Amino acid sequence: MNDSKRGSSPGWRLIAGRSGELVRKELLQLLRDRVLIAFLVYVFTVDIFLAATGLSFSLRNAAIAVIDGDRSAASRDLASRFQPPQFRRVADPASQRAGDRAMDRGTAMIVLEIPPRFEADLAAGRQVPVLYSVDATNSVLGLLASSHGLEIIAGVNAERMVGAGTLPLPLIDNRQRALFNPNQNESWFMSIAELLNIVTVFAILLPAIAAVREKEHGTIEQLLVSPLSPIEIMLPKIVAMMLVILAGITLSLALVLTAVLHVPIRGSVPLFFGVSAIYIFATAGIGLFLSTIARNMAQVGMLSILVIAPMMFLSGMWTPPEALPQWMRWLMLASPMSWYIDAGFSVLLKGMGPGDILRPMAVILVMGTAFFGLGLWRFRRQFSG
Repeated sequence: MNDSKRGSSPGWRLIAGRSGELVRKELLQLLRDRVLIAFLVYVFTVDIFLAATGLSFSLRNAAIAVIDGDRSAASRDLASRFQPPQFRRVADPASQRAGDRAMDRGTAMIVLEIPPRFEADLAAGRQVPVLYSVDATNSVLGLLASSHGLEIIAGVNAERMVGAGTLPLPLIDNRQRALFNPNQNESWFMSIAELLNIVTVFAILLPAIAAVREKEHGTIEQLLVSPLSPIEIMLPKIVAMMLVILAGITLSLALVLTAVLHVPIRGSVPLFFGVSAIYIFATAGIGLFLSTIARNMAQVGMLSILVIAPMMFLSGMWTPPEALPQWMRWLMLASPMSWYIDAGFSVLLKGMGPGDILRPMAVILVMGTAFFGLGLWRFRRQFSG
């Protein structure tokens, strides 16, 4: 009994030693690729900063031209409500046709046309039509411009009705409260979103590249004839790339998110690293599976795009799940990225604990085990014949 225990202990130490050396080999091989290291540093720092400060989903500097047919105090008051930063006043056209030409040329996105006798008709209590034309070539910006314009015009109308005492019903006092991002700072959302996107890309791509590199260099056959099992060959690649990605996350959190963008990290950073490690393991299995299909770097890159693009589209990052068809919402549940985004934002911005994100962590872990098992099965089958 004691002899068997003593005999089994060196076996586990031998396996641990082999795995440690293989992890060390993968890290040294990655560090020799200076271009890839420079690219990793760039995407985890500069790219996140540019995404946080250069992208915006709100209306900014929309060019508006005003055709004031009344030139009264009331018409000037209405036109003055379209203020920066949402709107930018451009040269006023002389007629509706000139306004249409300005929209055709792209010099104006919005044309507000105020009819003659605007102030007189308002004072007489008559309804006054105001033409608010929006270039909706970009449907998102067109919708935002329409919503802002209608809100401004409705606000002016309500003010006049209250001042005249003609409003028949009491007003609703709408007091909004924004949680977790009270100032609605887009850089907070965009920086975290870009970080999660980068983690997804490299969690799939780096293990796949490491495995395909073995094929290109002809060292995969040497590993296969060694006393290493397939899991001892594949697992160190995942662990090594996991360490590299976690180092990149550390760089992003320390230098970009907190130091430059001042994103408040309300949750536990070790918990976020734990969630990220589980997610990297899950998506790395996808990368290893792709590496068993691809024969070179170019093929694994193209295959990765075919997987990463649908994952991002179905992640809920750019399109709310409620806006998608029901069948696409079901597909989102099969994407580990959607669960990672849920857990990541819950920890970093909402300050939730392990009990609050237990479900997404469990789903990611189950998916990761399935993906790793699929990649391991494909790896064995690839070289069994």
